[in-house]
Amino acid sequence: MSGRTHSKRFRARKDSIAAARLHVRAILTEWKLGGLIEDSILITSELATNAVLHAKGTGDYFELALRRRNGVLVLEVADSYQWQMPELHKPTLYDLSGRGLFLVDALSENWGVRPRTPGKTVWAHLALNRVTRP
Repeated sequence: MSGRTHSKRFRARKDSIAAARLHVRAILTEWKLGGLIEDSILITSELATNAVLHAKGTGDYFELALRRRNGVLVLEVADSYQWQMPELHKPTLYDLSGRGLFLVDALSENWGVRPRTPGKTVWAHLALNRVTRP
């Protein structure tokens, strides 16, 4: 079942992060992608948290999109904050925060950010045929 797409808007509030995680679980269960659920939930959680805590843009929503294309699950979180693009930083043992994109980088095949009007979209790819961790 290739070529599936689903997107949903969430209010930029802390309780929307849990709602986004539950939504990803439901969609991936429906799409029969159970082996990708846990990593996808963690990636979604990190990207949604960044959108809620750091995106100070013109709107008060973020959009979560899931796409199944050419053997890859694409997760995207878009917000309206356009003045600063996220960058990967390697956290130290003493950092209390700043591990989000480090985790996204470790769990995904590839990830990146692209500008949009207004704002940006942060995306991550997970291979559909990846071996699940024990």
